[in-house]
Amino acid sequence: MLYQIISFLLDIATGLLGGACLLRLYMQHQRLPFGNPVGRFVFALTDWLVLPLRRVVPAIGPWDTASLLGAYLLKLVHFGLLMLMVGGAGQVSLLPLLALLGLVQLVISALTGLLIVYVILSWVQAGSAIAYLVERLCVPLLKPLRRLIPLVGGIDLSPLALLVLLQIAAMVLASLAPAFWR
Repeated sequence: MLYQIISFLLDIATGLLGGACLLRLYMQHQRLPFGNPVGRFVFALTDWLVLPLRRVVPAIGPWDTASLLGAYLLKLVHFGLLMLMVGGAGQVSLLPLLALLGLVQLVISALTGLLIVYVILSWVQAGSAIAYLVERLCVPLLKPLRRLIPLVGGIDLSPLALLVLLQIAAMVLASLAPAFWR
């Protein structure tokens, strides 16, 4: 039971901090301003990790690799601590791969959450600054699907289609993860 509690708390901590690093990466890529409440929150959560990494790791084009590396390092620490708890010292060589899988899982979860927020805000609060920010983050992801899926009775089904694709990706990833723990 102690393992489950610690694992849960590590999931929460790395999910929040790693998700903030990924949101920082994506917001910078989309050239969104950070003067809004979401941007200030993301900076407050991630500056302690991203700024020191930025001194060592340069950006690659529009991609802030320090933010991506920060999220990866958080997952590396997460899985490393879990391995120490179960005495999996013999599996240390798998740690980078597990961290990468955890990072991809975090990306899928973050995109799923972002899309759900986008859909809800599009129904109830279309004029707010946060709704504008979320829309600017989601539109590039939905644009390819909008070309393929026509409006049905004036309703855009592309967010639903992307959610289905993300859930399929999460299922595939979940089926791969146990193979690495063996």
